[in-house]
Amino acid sequence: MSRVPLTRLINFLRSSERQPLAYAICAAYNRYGASRHFLSTSDILRIALGSDERSHLTDFVGEDLRRRGMDLDLFGPIGEGAPGGATEPWPDVARNVAEQVASGNADYGVLFCWTGTGVSIAANKVAGVRAALCHDAETARGARAWNEANVLCLSLRATPEVVAKEILDAWFSASPDPSEAPNIEKVKLLEREFGPSERSQAGVRESNSGG
Repeated sequence: MSRVPLTRLINFLRSSERQPLAYAICAAYNRYGASRHFLSTSDILRIALGSDERSHLTDFVGEDLRRRGMDLDLFGPIGEGAPGGATEPWPDVARNVAEQVASGNADYGVLFCWTGTGVSIAANKVAGVRAALCHDAETARGARAWNEANVLCLSLRATPEVVAKEILDAWFSASPDPSEAPNIEKVKLLEREFGPSERSQAGVRESNSGG
């Protein structure tokens, strides 16, 4: 199959919620295709991957995502060449990843910290982000299906590599449940009602009323 029809197929699969098949085709093309040209980053999912420190788990997840044919942007002291023992503040890493997702520069984010709680709290402060801390596959599947989560948070302490793979399988195989769309809209409404601009306006009103 030539590259142009293949990229059209990938885009169709992505838009029709058949993403796992799209990942598999990308990975197979890049690994076994006769062409010397890899599928471009616009043809495959873009993942913002961040952690406040590097570990075996961050390396494992990064490699697993690449094997799935995904394009990675790394945030924090992770990846090849990262100095051993280096750390970055987890709120900064979470913000960087969340902003990539919220802006559309990344399709999904994956974040790590020691418990996973900190990065999930910080990421959820960014408008448009729905970060979910997942310790098992079923939680990950539900986060995508029922909550349309777009940032996956994992605990460096409590997530074995085998469980991480199960979580990734579930996350990327799940599709949003249409029956939950009204609930997602309610979440978006909460975000608008209690977003930064609304809070600042409320503060001005309180200040003015206090005379």
